[in-house]
Order: sequence, then structure tokens, then C-alpha cells
Amino acid sequence: MPGMAEFALAGAPIAGGALLGLAAGNLRPPDVRDAIAKDLDLLERLPAEQVERRAELQRIIDMRIDGLVAAADKSRELRELAMSYEGNWRDIVLFVCAIMFTLVWWHVDHSRSNWLVMFVVMIVLTVIVGIYAARGVLRGLASFLANRRRGRQ
Repeated sequence: MPGMAEFALAGAPIAGGALLGLAAGNLRPPDVRDAIAKDLDLLERLPAEQVERRAELQRIIDMRIDGLVAAADKSRELRELAMSYEGNWRDIVLFVCAIMFTLVWWHVDHSRSNWLVMFVVMIVLTVIVGIYAARGVLRGLASFLANRRRGRQ
């Protein structure tokens, strides 16, 4: 069975990348605007004497519209936060990759002569990259909050 474990460990990054690619290509958010339009059409077709159904359908339509407005506001806030980020997005990606490679190196055979040295080096590099990524994120948050305060005044 050690052969199967090595095979799984070696193929994990490739399989993960393939699954991420498949998921990114197939994930589509629901079309809320189309659902609202269909619900409004259904509301028009319901007879006027079905007051309870019409009221419930109107309540659902109102909830979807409120959710759409809330999502637009949240999207705007996230966009402002992303635009205020003064660091480099690659710092965050590099930090995540450094963590993953350190975890993968942990599962390499510990009897190798360079295992401990390389593991210590990878931990040190992960910490350094984490500091750079955190610094960029904190700068971005500070800038975002400052812009928000100026907008309120």
C-alpha cells in the first residue's frame, strides 16, 4: 500500500487543479432577475380573487428584490476593498502556495538527508511571505476604512 499513498500524494495537486478548473467552468450563479421576471409574470396571471396566493408571491418577489439590492451593495463594498488593496495579490497566492508546499513536504519521507533543513527553510519562507501578505491586507483594510469614513462625512 505505500505505493498507492505515494501515487495519491503525487497526483493530488494535478487532480486538485483539474477539479478546480471543472468547477470554475461549470459553476453559474442563479439568474435572479429572470426568476423575478417569471414571478411577476405569474403574479399577473393569477386571478384577482386569489388574494392570499398573490400576497405570498408578492412577498417572495419583494424578498428576491431585497436580496438583489443587498448583493449589489455587498459587491460594491468588496470591489472597493479590492481596489484599496495596496499590496500585491500575488503575496496572498504565494502565501497559500508556501503553506501547501510545506504541508506536502511534511509528507515526504523523513529519512532523506535534506528533509529537516528544507522543512525549516520552507517554514521560515512561509512566515516571511505571510508577513508580507498580512501587511498588504492590513494596508488595504486601513485604506478602505479611511475611504469609508471620508464618504460618511
